[in-house]
Order: sequence, then structure tokens, then C-alpha cells
Amino acid sequence: MKIIAAFLILVLITFSGYSQDESEGNQGSIIQTYTPSKLLKKGQWDIKWFNNLYTETEARFNGVKADKNRETYFTSSFDIFTGVSENNTFNVGVLFDIRSNVVGDRSALDVFSFDGERGTARSGLTSIAPAVKFNPIKNVSNFTIQSAFHIPLFSEESDDQGVFLDQTAYTLQNRFFYDYTLPSGNWQLFTELNTEYNFGDDNSFANNTFVVAPGVFMSYFPSDKSTVLGFVQHFHRIGDFDQDFTTLGFGGKYQLTKTLNLEVLYSKFVRGENTGLGQSFNIGLRTLF
Repeated sequence: MKIIAAFLILVLITFSGYSQDESEGNQGSIIQTYTPSKLLKKGQWDIKWFNNLYTETEARFNGVKADKNRETYFTSSFDIFTGVSENNTFNVGVLFDIRSNVVGDRSALDVFSFDGERGTARSGLTSIAPAVKFNPIKNVSNFTIQSAFHIPLFSEESDDQGVFLDQTAYTLQNRFFYDYTLPSGNWQLFTELNTEYNFGDDNSFANNTFVVAPGVFMSYFPSDKSTVLGFVQHFHRIGDFDQDFTTLGFGGKYQLTKTLNLEVLYSKFVRGENTGLGQSFNIGLRTLF
């Protein structure tokens, strides 16, 4: 119900009567102009609702790959930012996650039941993070840094039946964004480097770990309202718990209205260590006004 309510709010905001002026309209669509590397103007708002369903029936731990009972993890993320500086160099925002996980070989779609069945399911609002986004180099406007401090909102990573919900360690996160549009205007390269320091809870698997996660995305624009893309991402955790994996994926975006776009992605875990080897299905809505 929380997710449905949030979606309704998003739709109401999108169609609240906002209209872009002609100067903005000449800059192209949201998917072309407002990449994650782009900062908002003062008074602009950017709201993204992104949903990730990850499901696995294989895993690799201690060098051994093996089949396992299905586990599925659903995350519904909300990113809300607004521009606050006159020179378009500083944004502030808040991030929060709602999660629903099922284990014990239950169907992947059972995550949408939110039934909390003892021993096989858990769900809830798991974290909130104040965030800032800024441009550190004035002459490179398409390079930005997003910093966030993730605060867990619950006390137990796994319940007494061993069902995992989310990490209880705090996370200091910095994400570095850069994009480059080729001269033709039909191709765009986007790169991201995500770094995390996790701390504050000795009972968390993530405590005292560092994460480095680079990603490269290549987009092609068949029109100003649509894009298709392919990407590769790598995740590496070091510290008290070591873990790494690599994913390959593809997807697309479509501009539904002047202020709303749809994003659909698929990715496959092609390798990893101390991790599941599954696949993820993603869908998101983004509104900018």
C-alpha cells in the first residue's frame, strides 16, 4: 500500500499543471538532457521511483558454485532532489528504500504479497538518507558527485528464522557521475563510480567494509523521446566481508510526457564470489518539473 500511495503522489505531481518554457523545450527531452550527471536549476524538482526485483537460484561461495532454493529480493527506491543554488551547482535531496524479500523457494512474484509469512518473508521501510549533489569543477558541468548518508530504520538484519531484510550498518556513500554525448548527438556514454563505507553495527555483515562499484552505460537515441542502452557493472566489497560480482544488462527509456519518463532494464550476474548468481528486472518512473 505504501508503494501504491507513493505512485499516486508521483502521478499527481507530474500532471499538476507544470509546463516547460520554450528555452527548456529547445534543450531536448529529459532522457537526453537530464542524465544523473546534470544538476537541477534552483526551484526544479526531480523525483525518481525505481523498482528492482532480483531473484536467484544459484550462488558461489568459497569458490564453489551450487544450485539453491530460490530467493527473491525486491527494492522500491525513491530519490527526491531539488535545486537550491543560483548558479545550478548544488542540489539537496532525500533517498529512501522499501524492501520485500522472500526465501524458501517461494515464487519470485510473492515479494508483492507483503505477507510477512514467518520463516519465508520480510518487508518494510528499511533506510533513509539525506543527500547532496554538486559540481566540483565549474568548467566540467557534466561531472557531478552525489553524497548520501544512509540510516537504517530497523534493528535486525535477519529475523530468528534467518530471513534477511537489509543491512543494519550505516553507509556513507559517494557516487561520481560523468557523461559524454558524441558529436552526432545519437550516442551517449555515461559512467558512474559508486563508493561506500559501511560502519556502526558489529552484527551487520557489511560492517567495516568498503565498496567500489564502477559502471559504464552506452545509450543510442532513435529519437529525442526514446533510448536503448547496454551496460556493464562491477561491485567489489572488501573488509570484514569480501564479495564481488559483475553484471551485464540492457534496457531502454521512453519520454511519456514533457515531465515524465519510463525506464526498463534487465541485468544478469555473469560472475561473482560470495554472492548469489541471479538476474534482476527493473522498472522506474522519473518526473522533473
